[in-house]
Amino acid sequence: MSVTKDATTNRWMSQIRVTDWTGKIIHKKKRGFPTKKEALQWERDFISQSTGSLGMTFKDFIELYMKDMEQRLKPSTVANKRFLVDLKVTPFFGKIPLQEIKATDIRKWQNNLTAYRDENGKPYSQTYLKTINNQLTAIFNYAVKYYGLKENPCHKAGSMGKKKADEMLFWTKDEFHSFIESMKDRPASYAIFMTMYYTGIREGELLALTPADIDLEKKTLTVNKSYQRLNGKDVITSPKTPKSNRTIPISDRLCECIKEYSSQCYELQPTDRLFPYNKSFLYREMERGCKLSGVTRIRVHDIRHSHASLLVEMGCSPLLIAERLGHEKVQTTMDTYSHLYPNKQVEVARQLDSIMP
Repeated sequence: MSVTKDATTNRWMSQIRVTDWTGKIIHKKKRGFPTKKEALQWERDFISQSTGSLGMTFKDFIELYMKDMEQRLKPSTVANKRFLVDLKVTPFFGKIPLQEIKATDIRKWQNNLTAYRDENGKPYSQTYLKTINNQLTAIFNYAVKYYGLKENPCHKAGSMGKKKADEMLFWTKDEFHSFIESMKDRPASYAIFMTMYYTGIREGELLALTPADIDLEKKTLTVNKSYQRLNGKDVITSPKTPKSNRTIPISDRLCECIKEYSSQCYELQPTDRLFPYNKSFLYREMERGCKLSGVTRIRVHDIRHSHASLLVEMGCSPLLIAERLGHEKVQTTMDTYSHLYPNKQVEVARQLDSIMP
């Protein structure tokens, strides 16, 4: 290690050579430190991170964690993970050495988040709190498994939030009809929300659709990719899960809607994106349509729930709904939508009465 001062700039420079945890020798030089203390601190942090020492700060460990995740997860998943961690986790734990984070620190962090209220007095949703907590738990599980951390402090601290919202928001048929009427002045928006409501596909799946994915003769829509906007670039990836690759039968009415919209698109090619927009466009149009129609504002993703609710009302089985939505397991469908099915216990009892001697 070597820390020297540049007489010309009056700034400090550090040169360091270490052997990382893989056995590779790394030579690193960094200039521009205003004080010797900062240069020495940078050296200590660099050594900890390079050697995989549990004395590294949480912030440095996150960089190692994210680099590994980049090799194993989709770019969109990594981007979402990093956004959430940078926003809600690192500001609290960033400067603390990884091995010094205790269950009491986790509890304080959880309490800060659960006590939060926005300008309207609204707290974070229970599902959002659960998602954040799961991210931190996964990070410490990784440290335990690959870096020898003795235990995961999140396990002692307990969880926060809920996996499922207390109330699922969705539109009834009448509400959707009111909403879609307000979209008729914009053909693209009309076709987008008609497709989402009558197929239940996810936002990314919708935005990745091409004319080649729509077979108007067989009346099918094929899902085999997903769209994300990452770092200013359009990124097409595989769908969320293997089961998300699916072919969905669509109605004559939806076929006509897509056909009419496509005919208005200039020189649309089979491999072009059918809806060349991003998720922000969907959110803005959703907001506009709700204001014009007066229907309850729900999330764009809740249109998928609205489709599931429509199928339940039509008497479709959980298996059929799971196949249509691309769920990995029927149990996922049951866990999510079982409360929408009518309770037929009384009807069963009456039928048993009729066959008993």
